[in-house]
Amino acid sequence: MTDPETILLTGATGFVGRYVYPALHAAGYRVRCASRRPERAQLDFPKKEWVAFDAEDPATIGPALDGCGAALFLVHGMGDDAQDYPERERASALAFREAAAAAGLRRVVYLGGVAPQGRPSKHLQSRLDTGAALREGAVSTIELRAAMIVGVGSSSWQMVRDLARRLPAMLLPRWLRNHSWPVSIDDVVAALLIALARPGESSDWYDVPGPERITHRDLMVRVARHMGKSPRMISVPVLSPRLSSYWIGLVTRTDLKLARELVEGLRFDLDPSGPSIWELAPDHTLQGLDATIREALDEEDRRFYPTVEHVEKLEALGARLAERSRPRA
Repeated sequence: MTDPETILLTGATGFVGRYVYPALHAAGYRVRCASRRPERAQLDFPKKEWVAFDAEDPATIGPALDGCGAALFLVHGMGDDAQDYPERERASALAFREAAAAAGLRRVVYLGGVAPQGRPSKHLQSRLDTGAALREGAVSTIELRAAMIVGVGSSSWQMVRDLARRLPAMLLPRWLRNHSWPVSIDDVVAALLIALARPGESSDWYDVPGPERITHRDLMVRVARHMGKSPRMISVPVLSPRLSSYWIGLVTRTDLKLARELVEGLRFDLDPSGPSIWELAPDHTLQGLDATIREALDEEDRRFYPTVEHVEKLEALGARLAERSRPRA
């Protein structure tokens, strides 16, 4: 028998999973955390409920979903060494949507990536394909499309932060002139809860833009200034994403393969192209970009463990969103 208040949280040990958990719990959900190694996760986080789950092993998906009313699908394969991760991501999505239907879920929420203005990179195309595969299933699925998520544990944020900190000067290839809408991890958490609570049984997708449209160059300058730095900006006529990834791999902690994937995703503007999730919550106030940068820098020694104060902030967010979503008498 399904429990509408029980949520399967896939990717529970990852960046977004660790931040969304306190908000889900405060919103009144019973959160079942999924992990390929639940015994180890239980030792690390004994207060959480853990269940075995491997998105690439269909035999684990059904039991993990049994009794759940909804699920957050936060699984991505971009960081894997294998080159076939798009095919594996799609296969995982197809298996998950069938298991979700068999388990009688009310809602699946998937966090994907923004559709660029030009041809998507390999990893962005994979995320769009995964979202489409999930939405084509029998269970109501909301796909959320975010650009850079700013917060400790975000690979794209780490790349920007390291470049801003370590370089006395920055090369400016053409792709740094492109635009994006960076969004705070707190607002992504809000978007996930808003999507979970959205009424109706249809499937759809929503963009999750941050409060400002900004070029990648200006974002790096903004981050550097918050660090008390003022790097020189040197324009170069040609510096392809592939060459840029070697440069990034030398001066940041970002893995070379991951850097290449991330930079390829910045070749075009990452602007919203459809409905915004904030249209469903017009009274939600987005966190300003400067406040988001300061918060991420203040927490950088935490890896991707939010501070106690940040957890309390996320719990208050979850409780507030739960109150707003309750039907009025």
